[in-house]
Amino acid sequence: MLKGNHGNKGQRAARGHKKFALATVAATILLGTTGAWSQVMAPSMQSPQSVLGTTSVLSATPLSLARAIELAMESNPEVAAATRQVEASEGQVIQGRVRPNPELAYSLEDTRSQTRTQSWQLNLPIELGGKRAARTKAAEKAREQALAQLADVRATVRANVVAAFFDVLTAQERLALAKDSSALAKSSTDAVAKRVAAGKVSPVEETKARVAESGIRVELSQAASEERNALTRLNALLGRTTAVAGALEGKADDLPTLPTLMDLQSLVDSSPAVVLAKVEVERRRALTEVERSKRVPDVTVSAGVQRANETQRNVLLLGISMPLPLFDRNQGNLLEALKLEDKAQDELQAITVRLRSEVAQAHDRLSTIANEVQALQADVLPGSKSAYDAATIGFENGKFSFLEVLDAQRTYFTAKSQYLKALAEAHRAAAEIDRLLGGASPADQTITHN
Repeated sequence: MLKGNHGNKGQRAARGHKKFALATVAATILLGTTGAWSQVMAPSMQSPQSVLGTTSVLSATPLSLARAIELAMESNPEVAAATRQVEASEGQVIQGRVRPNPELAYSLEDTRSQTRTQSWQLNLPIELGGKRAARTKAAEKAREQALAQLADVRATVRANVVAAFFDVLTAQERLALAKDSSALAKSSTDAVAKRVAAGKVSPVEETKARVAESGIRVELSQAASEERNALTRLNALLGRTTAVAGALEGKADDLPTLPTLMDLQSLVDSSPAVVLAKVEVERRRALTEVERSKRVPDVTVSAGVQRANETQRNVLLLGISMPLPLFDRNQGNLLEALKLEDKAQDELQAITVRLRSEVAQAHDRLSTIANEVQALQADVLPGSKSAYDAATIGFENGKFSFLEVLDAQRTYFTAKSQYLKALAEAHRAAAEIDRLLGGASPADQTITHN
């Protein structure tokens, strides 16, 4: 009789442990299915060092997406390099505006002092054909090109930060799911072990439970590794060489908006890649004008004085010179510039066509993934969760075998993993659209979940 009471108490304790684990999993699912996609919060008033300086500060101050983007714009090495290129292009503009230097010439005729003749002459080159204006315009277009490249780099880094940020969030969700799965597998193994000891089920059931628990522990280790790698990628985009642990402000299931393809295609002409190609066409056109201006020869005006010791008189010297464009009329350089201008036009057209195709593909991918997420959220996850709960209760009452419970558990956690993977893919597709369009897409709304 005492033995029977002890067995009942053990079963009640195991049942209570299972219910507590199930409640934990249910709370995790409920917390992961609401929210809005917009992560653009007000920037933190703290400095980057105070936000990312120590682990304790990071734990107390969650990192928002807006703050992460701000830090990337400040510290990302690719953005810094593109900014230096813009600064360097200012030198081209300054150099393009300067005029040619005058030349001071001295000549000596006859080394004997009595018959020596000395000449001092100042030669002033005068540029003709609009060379200085064409050169300055080409330098200004080079500066515009550097600015367009900076905008392209910033758009790429911003999109990468958004994708990495949500990769971390989904990795953390996956790690939490793996922890819950591991805890549930442990409690299930303990329950089966007690039932085997009571002689109610075969020892084979316990072996299966322990094998399943070992597999879930492997998945837990993989999930932890994925989270560390995601944090490392995010911190690298923020300009940090070592990953700094810390909480993120946001939810993995905050889905991006799904704009119409027509709205996205209308933004292609203002995207960084297309703007950069247009500036390149203008720069090539300006360089063509530079080469065309070189066909006009420059004039050199000279003025000086000549002193002859024999006559003891100073003679005024005036002169003018210019090359005769008989053979070299800069025809080769002009032809090259014209062909490079045509090449830039062709590249602009190719980039526009390619960008429209990539935007359409990214839109289709985002639409497909959004439908998948909604289907998983509306049908698959609730159905697999209900089946798992029913199998667990039936197992406690002796109506189902542990193998059936294990299958239901595997189905449920596989569906949840698929859901998290779809969320990550959705954010990557949205980030790709932002990268292509330079953040001009309507990315501050959410896909409404019914």
